[in-house]
Amino acid sequence: MGATTYDLHASLKKYFGFSKFKGLQEEVIQNILDRNDTFVIMPTGGGKSLCYQLPAIMQEGTAIVVSPLIALMKNQVDAIRGVSAEHGIAHVLNSSLNKTEVRQVMSDISNGITKLLYVAPESLTKEEYVNFLQTVPLSFVAVDEAHCISEWGHDFRPEYRNLKSIISRFDDDIPIIGLTATATPKVQEDIIKNLAMTNAKVFKASFNRPNLFYEVRPKTKNVDADIIRFVKQNEGKSGIIYCLSRKRVEELAQVLQVNGVSAVPYHAGFDAKTRSKYQDMFLMEDVDVVVATIAFGMGIDKPDVRFVIHHDIPKSIESYYQETGRAGRDGGEGHCLAYYAYKDVEKLEKFMSNKPVAEQEVGNALLQEIVAYAETSMSRRKFILHYFGEEFDEVHGDGADMDDNARNPKPKVEAKEDVVKLLTVVQGTLEKFKTKEIVKVLVGKTNALISAHKVQEKEFFGIGDDKEEAYWMALTRQVLVAGLLKKEIEQYGVLHLTAMGTAFIAAPESFMMTKDHVYSEANNDAIVTAAKSAGGAADEKLLKLLKDLRKKEAKKYDVPPFVVFQDPSLDDMALKYPITAEELLNIHGVGEGKAKKYGKPFIALISSYVEEHEIIRPDDLVVKSTGANSALKLYIIQNVDRKLPLDDIAAAKGIALDQLIKEMEQIVFSGTKLNLSYWVDEVLDEDQQEEIHDYFLEAESDSIDEAIEEFDGDYEEEELRIYRLKFMSEVAN
Repeated sequence: MGATTYDLHASLKKYFGFSKFKGLQEEVIQNILDRNDTFVIMPTGGGKSLCYQLPAIMQEGTAIVVSPLIALMKNQVDAIRGVSAEHGIAHVLNSSLNKTEVRQVMSDISNGITKLLYVAPESLTKEEYVNFLQTVPLSFVAVDEAHCISEWGHDFRPEYRNLKSIISRFDDDIPIIGLTATATPKVQEDIIKNLAMTNAKVFKASFNRPNLFYEVRPKTKNVDADIIRFVKQNEGKSGIIYCLSRKRVEELAQVLQVNGVSAVPYHAGFDAKTRSKYQDMFLMEDVDVVVATIAFGMGIDKPDVRFVIHHDIPKSIESYYQETGRAGRDGGEGHCLAYYAYKDVEKLEKFMSNKPVAEQEVGNALLQEIVAYAETSMSRRKFILHYFGEEFDEVHGDGADMDDNARNPKPKVEAKEDVVKLLTVVQGTLEKFKTKEIVKVLVGKTNALISAHKVQEKEFFGIGDDKEEAYWMALTRQVLVAGLLKKEIEQYGVLHLTAMGTAFIAAPESFMMTKDHVYSEANNDAIVTAAKSAGGAADEKLLKLLKDLRKKEAKKYDVPPFVVFQDPSLDDMALKYPITAEELLNIHGVGEGKAKKYGKPFIALISSYVEEHEIIRPDDLVVKSTGANSALKLYIIQNVDRKLPLDDIAAAKGIALDQLIKEMEQIVFSGTKLNLSYWVDEVLDEDQQEEIHDYFLEAESDSIDEAIEEFDGDYEEEELRIYRLKFMSEVAN
């Protein structure tokens, strides 16, 4: 085919209604129309699909588009059919079609109606399809999501590896177009090699999405409450929350629903009908939030997703970049929030340990990058862009202040001498080690690999033992980004000096480093406790008033104060200021029975207190549970009613007696009666019961430790706890 001149802008307007191209689109399309091999690396939301859709519509023949996902193909075919009067302009050829449908597709192609044919890589291995496609004029072959070819990509599909041999059976000079939304230099190399397109012209758009704000928070026990708070602060905005497991997806979606957030779950375990229903609800804005596994969002074209939350840290920076890239595609705000705890990384490592060694190595190398991203205290944007082989100026670059580290910079320290030590060790160990080993050598520790190379005999062994391993890890990450070291991905992350690094050893200059964030368990809890004491401590003044009121009410009912409400309940009231009966039910240890019997005066007191002191109440911090435990509670109540022995109830549910007593305490302390006389009569005689009863009537508190001390070991802890349950049921409820 000779070169034809096309009016690109007229065609763009005619078919897609746009008056101008975005970024690199025009150059890419011109290159395809000139029948050259083309490799397009364009971040999610950059308008990648238009790059092959427009030239396909403009040229003679049919373009084959290889795509990994059926849902994605369907989306695109619908979109193309929307811009043309010809229904047959775009077709799908995959396992979802029946014989008649396949015949229709072939007839439309033969008649020159079909401009775009979307196929799954598996379909191209079918002999009858290949034979048919050899007989019709083809314009080009586009391989979408081309990173699936590379085992270093985040979505490796072995069947993508056969594409080249199939394409070679078509016309000799058919152009190949590879497209991907995320590719490190290593993956790019793999794609070009595998598709044998070494002379392809490469178009690489910037990976910087300046409108996205990146943030990492420690993942603590209160992660659900934190997510609810975040979503409520962004009420009415669309968001996606990613979890790794289907079970967690369903639990979190339920918790959100119970707490008044309009959310649906989405994962591959639902049938197709349910999946598309939930997807449509999200697209049509019938719900604000989708809680999903990564199955969701491939090719979802919703431009106004305002936040993407990662409940679990993803397996690689590519996945993370692609998933966060679903936020703010319209150029408006996009908040990318990830929760990180090293525990999750260990889980993923365990998960990988069953795989072949080479795959484990790849997986671990990718995981270490995401750990580095989460723990780093440098500009997160600079970190991500460096990963994709792009420079970024963290002071003047576009979007420079759009991440948590840039907004709250940690202090920097001079590390010139330490950088020299680090580079000297990499050089002295002959560039054979990964970060882990280099750091061990610095602090003077060995492992099998270090001993095998006899490094412990070298003069530099332990030259950095005045600092901790975490410090050296942090420094290594920053030295990598600064370009003094590079990681050899082919060797799964072995460190090598760069020319700049060698020059640095010869003539060291200032190197300012920031210390990494520490996300250890102890630290996470400390952060949360600090947050509580900073703004969430119980109101001491109110607490005192509540305790006085409790005493008064206890006298009125002639019961000990703890029978009315226990201390934790009062603490919670002084934290959350409940002023309605409904809010009172959200208070720790207050069930309906309690709220009805004792609640009124407490609500009245808190209401007037709030008004008098003009208190702004926390309205979002009560996380209602989904009652996952309610089935167990119901079981206990029913079987205590049937007077079943407690050890039988515990055994039937596979829990220890101690756990059963805990569950019963929750039931009784929330105000539900349990008639335990039948069991207490088995274990304690009348005199013993009377003695304990009198003790609890007079006691200041219902503390079991105090009771044990009072009786000086006459009774077992279990006996006292069970009697206390009987006492509370009879006296309080």
